[in-house]
Amino acid sequence: MKHFTLKRGLAAAFLASSALMAPPALAQGSDTLVIARSMDVNSLDPARAFCDTCQFYLTAVYETLVTLGADNKTLVPNLATSWEMNDDLTEFTFHLKDATFADGSPVEAKDVVWSMERLKNLKGSPSFLVDDLVSAEEVDPKTVKFTLGASNSEFLNKISAAYTGVINSDVAKEHGALDGVDAAEKDSSEPWFLENSAGSGPFMLKSYSPEAELRMARNDAYYGDKAAFSEVVVTQIQDAVSQAQALETGQVDIAMQIDPDTAASIRSPDVKTEIVPSFNFVYMGFIPGAKGMKDVLTPEVRRALALAIDYEGMLDFTVGGNGAQQAAPIPNGFPGTENLVPRTYDLEKAKAMLADAGATDLKLVAGYPNDNVYGVDFNIMMQKVQQDFAKAGVELELKPLTWAVWRDELGAGEWPVTAVYYAPDYYGSAQYVQYFGMIDGYPWAKRASVGDFPLVVNPAEGPLYEQALRSSGADADAAYAKLGQQMMDDAIILPLVSPNLVLAYRDDIEGVRYSACCNLPLAEISRK
Repeated sequence: MKHFTLKRGLAAAFLASSALMAPPALAQGSDTLVIARSMDVNSLDPARAFCDTCQFYLTAVYETLVTLGADNKTLVPNLATSWEMNDDLTEFTFHLKDATFADGSPVEAKDVVWSMERLKNLKGSPSFLVDDLVSAEEVDPKTVKFTLGASNSEFLNKISAAYTGVINSDVAKEHGALDGVDAAEKDSSEPWFLENSAGSGPFMLKSYSPEAELRMARNDAYYGDKAAFSEVVVTQIQDAVSQAQALETGQVDIAMQIDPDTAASIRSPDVKTEIVPSFNFVYMGFIPGAKGMKDVLTPEVRRALALAIDYEGMLDFTVGGNGAQQAAPIPNGFPGTENLVPRTYDLEKAKAMLADAGATDLKLVAGYPNDNVYGVDFNIMMQKVQQDFAKAGVELELKPLTWAVWRDELGAGEWPVTAVYYAPDYYGSAQYVQYFGMIDGYPWAKRASVGDFPLVVNPAEGPLYEQALRSSGADADAAYAKLGQQMMDDAIILPLVSPNLVLAYRDDIEGVRYSACCNLPLAEISRK
């Protein structure tokens, strides 16, 4: 732990002078809620956005038909007052309440239909949530019916995700937003969504400065209970130590990325910290389709490298033991994970497997975002991987990148190893198969293969996934357990740490909680 503390301290010393200038005037006692985090925004358009910051922004500004209750498992009404489905889980009908958008116009079935069709046709990162949608139909102004191409026991859970928020279609269409089959090519609304919002939620977008600040203003015309704060400011502070300092001095009200080790060092009686388990995880991913890797990162080599990682040591090294090891790329506690056995560290076996595969002089490059996520410093985490690989005779060059450069180089297959993170979009295991499954056309199959799908596709996973979606209860759990094991055998996605989450906030703030769909429900937070 000395190495970890020293490295983080050096990072803090480098960043503190500039990072602590980012927040506005002292937040304490004001009508403004100030939140510190390292922002990972890729878009503010519900159909394009896909990030942790996006989750709580979208939940505050746009509303979904159903949402996740405080127990992080139960669905509760949101824009829909009630719903029903047919026996084979292919038709879902929702009845809307009398809600209004921020401009005072009513939320109607036409807006729901338009928003869902646009989400699918834009083909953005969250489009997988509705990729099985065949049709959305306005039955009447307050009733909407969805028809799916196949049984889907998780459809209700999926539409609790923040990215399915309903948009004011009339307003958005005036600014270039499209829902047709050509939306991916012709929709021109992205710049508008970075400066405006068109939702029915308790907040509205006020302004956004990339990698600096995101501001939301209270929607004073909100049809429900008004938000406690007139404004929410999310300010960019990169590392955990600087976030903690800003919290202690009262420059921010909430710090979202403080790790347990830093939380233990906070001495201010005005700051509260709670350590809670989370469904979040950070992972390493292999990209066999990267340049020069087709005959190098074979399944045998990937499995050997998976054995070369000291997972228990990784937990200590990154979060001081405040977390858990995770077996498959499905979070602990989600359906199908109960009996999955986490990977073990076996250096000698790793060496032998690499020798058998003729990979005794292996040199790899890891490109990853230079960030701190869930209290895990990616540089520290990847230094641990680098050290572990070196013991197995594998040289790993580390290449920390900005988010923008990382996204560009990832798609081009510039390096064979990366590291990323994932927070649930809803409670349910299907999202992890849809994102991490080695199924032709699925997001991580695209990334790992760089378009050469036969390199990575696992033919067993598609039928198992269909079986899971046709099932419920114990049968679904059993199917997801088999899928989890298959994804472990793929050895493309290696979960490294499922960190405990630190809720850190000033003692005059209440209502802070962790949400598996929404990250941080802003509308529930108030000042005493």
